[in-house]
Amino acid sequence: MLPEQRKRTIVELVSDRDGCSVEELADGLDVSKATIRRDLDDLEADRLIERSHGGAVPVTAVGREQTYVQKEVQNLDAKVAIGSRAATEIHDGQVIFFDSGTTTMQVARQAPTDASFIPVTNSPLIALELGKEATDVKLTGGTLRHRTRALVGPSAEAFMERTNFDLLFLGTNAIDGSGALTTPNEDEASVKSLMVDRAERVVLVADRTKFGERSFVEFASLDDVDVLATDEEPTGDLAEACTAADVTVGVEVPDDR
Repeated sequence: MLPEQRKRTIVELVSDRDGCSVEELADGLDVSKATIRRDLDDLEADRLIERSHGGAVPVTAVGREQTYVQKEVQNLDAKVAIGSRAATEIHDGQVIFFDSGTTTMQVARQAPTDASFIPVTNSPLIALELGKEATDVKLTGGTLRHRTRALVGPSAEAFMERTNFDLLFLGTNAIDGSGALTTPNEDEASVKSLMVDRAERVVLVADRTKFGERSFVEFASLDDVDVLATDEEPTGDLAEACTAADVTVGVEVPDDR
């Protein structure tokens, strides 16, 4: 297979499968992993795919939303590191809300098993993870969005309006230079806004790829955030926005960086 034909095939596979690993592409196309990595670098430069940790996913835009499966393979080492830093905020006796998402999932996986807290979430996947430790987990209820595995809609919003939380682990698709937090879906934005309103303290978990980006709907800002748990120190306008909002930035760098 000629290089250009191989690259077209890679784009098709990545798009059809909502993401592929380097190993999957190398095996499927019968070439070396090094060749695939070079092809992915070229395709990313042409904005035909986006590189992820260990592979590639389809290109995204402001109005386009990646699936949960796509996000799972992106920047995994960074998310694990962020989860480790964020989990230090958990203390006994708290009512803690875990927002749906792949980074908040890492917080749930690293939550202390010897702490007594009440977990609440709008993510069935996170509920199952937290429930492994024989913990009762409260779910918001609502409609399950297939794309992100998040519970949304009137039932979820009604639950949020009558409950309060000591601590919220909040995810976001983007943080722009002004400090606006945005997401592609209006239903998820509504639930996220209510999470923030009902929480005493907010820990935003976001890796560096979210910095300086914008998505479709604004649901909160850094003014609503107490701690930003991330894998790289913000710079420029975003650093100034964190300072202006009095946000504590907790940086945990992955071991492989």
